[in-house]
Amino acid sequence: DYACNFASVSGCSWTCFVGNSKRWKSGELLMPLSIDGHDFTLRATRVSREGNTSVVRFDWDDREITFSRIISAVGEIPIPPYLNRGTEESDSTDYQTVFSHIDGSVAAPTAGLHFTPEVLEAIDAVGIARRELTLHVGAGTFQPVKSDTIGEHDMHSEFIAVDRSLIGELAATERRIIAVGTTSVRTLESLYHLGCRLAAGLPADVLPQWYPYDPSHPDLPVAEAMKAILSHLDTTGENTFVASTRLMIAPGYRYRVVKGMVTNFHQPKSTLLLLVSAFLASDPANPDWREIYDYALADSRYRFLSYGDACLFL
Repeated sequence: DYACNFASVSGCSWTCFVGNSKRWKSGELLMPLSIDGHDFTLRATRVSREGNTSVVRFDWDDREITFSRIISAVGEIPIPPYLNRGTEESDSTDYQTVFSHIDGSVAAPTAGLHFTPEVLEAIDAVGIARRELTLHVGAGTFQPVKSDTIGEHDMHSEFIAVDRSLIGELAATERRIIAVGTTSVRTLESLYHLGCRLAAGLPADVLPQWYPYDPSHPDLPVAEAMKAILSHLDTTGENTFVASTRLMIAPGYRYRVVKGMVTNFHQPKSTLLLLVSAFLASDPANPDWREIYDYALADSRYRFLSYGDACLFL
């Protein structure tokens, strides 16, 4: 649980990417720290290792300091490496959305970077309803598809949290839903399938990667799937639906909730590009994704990737 780990005051464990991992043979790594007049030592111990990830245990001996304060003091904003520069002070505002307020994601939801307070006010002024949800972007989103086929790619898991009020609105609305960013797309579509699992009496703490493509999928109307989540919340007494999703959206996927998306131009061989290509392929009137990218590549005014331009797909 992200919130619990950030609030830890003695120790916590995280799954981490470790640079120069082979040099970390054994033992603890130590870092003396001084935060707001508190002097202490941060210790890192590798608990296990699998591929290019390690489970690392962090411990410190000051119960007045939370892990979130440690991260804020010594961490750096992970700007994309293709920018070929170090992190700058301006990134703390430029590489963050104006509506972000929950710690947890390992990357900025870059489609949201295009929305300034003035743009949001203009959206409100014409009567377009805005709602927020949470998906903590996991490090796995940066893992390219290296397998020969999509079916061999192991999709990463990401943590989602959605308020009961939004789920109720999704169950009742007839408005077209336009998601800002692939993270919002993945959350909204995952909600639908998690609701279908609950309606079928299946566990809904984790959405399996290929569940939407399973012939046994109940394929409920969106309203019924959302009502199944509301019933689950009634049973548990919770106001927020929390789960993890490993949803793989690739060509052949049928979108249930999202009817439009705002998203940046994505890297080749990425799961995000698969998500976009699946969306465009869902409507025969849409051009192929390659036509759109070729058009943008041929015009030097378009900028790609995280600090780049956005598209609106309907």
